[in-house]
Amino acid sequence: MPTAAITIREAYVEASSFLGKLGVAEAASCVELLLQHLLGCTRTELLFRFQEQFPVELAESWRQLVERKAAGEPVQYITGEQDFFGLSFAVSPAVLIPRPETELLVEALLHEGSRLFPQGAPLLADVGTGSGAIPVTVAHARPTWRVAASDISAAALEMAGVNAQRHGVAARVEWLEGDLLEPFIQRGIAPDILVSNPPYIPDGDLPALMPEVRLFEPHTALFGGVEGLDLYRRMILQLRELPRIPTLVGFEVGIRQAEAVAALLRAAADWDEIRFVPDLQGIDRHVLAIRVRD
Repeated sequence: MPTAAITIREAYVEASSFLGKLGVAEAASCVELLLQHLLGCTRTELLFRFQEQFPVELAESWRQLVERKAAGEPVQYITGEQDFFGLSFAVSPAVLIPRPETELLVEALLHEGSRLFPQGAPLLADVGTGSGAIPVTVAHARPTWRVAASDISAAALEMAGVNAQRHGVAARVEWLEGDLLEPFIQRGIAPDILVSNPPYIPDGDLPALMPEVRLFEPHTALFGGVEGLDLYRRMILQLRELPRIPTLVGFEVGIRQAEAVAALLRAAADWDEIRFVPDLQGIDRHVLAIRVRD
């Protein structure tokens, strides 16, 4: 792989067939991404180069990349990259791979935040930031907003810092190490907007997860207790320990968890509105709570 003089297109077909027979999902797309990574080119450039001879000096590196994918490793960890909201983020096994559905949460927060704070510079706090996809995207999209983010993992915060530097917002994002809202409570920080995409997969769902997720992504960023709601319960209880209740709270949730998380929020504070944002499959994936009074 490849063992003889072949074109890049032939290498693509060979690897796609190999991975497809192993049951790898979207094998052809994975091979495209791996070839772009190996050759250092865009998808358009790759298509233009399909008839070129595959570089012999890269044959061993290519074999290793394909074998890693065959073993189930997510292509994002192999390439070290994942696109999110039009930006490219560095990722590693220290952080969860940003998902497309989380882009919808960011979109909703940007819209609601601009509506609720038309003249000001709200402070957005992201809890459990991982790769930093949410705060870096917000800082990039809203230059006047103030942004802070926390994570219990020092390795995750390091990766998030790399992504902030990559997109020119490092000076505008404050990184805090600690568990959930504790860093904000300890420092007396009062976020206007609080967002979190916490671990929400029920512990018992582990065997049913795709191997790419089950075997490679960090379990501390995936599992949220027996019902998947442990982190929401803890964060929502902590809201009262902040200097004031945030004006806008946005949570990503798992399947069939939206109503339960909304009930937890209603029990914790008097909100003007709680509503759900569906994902592209129509599943209520995000819970937004708005409270404009003190």
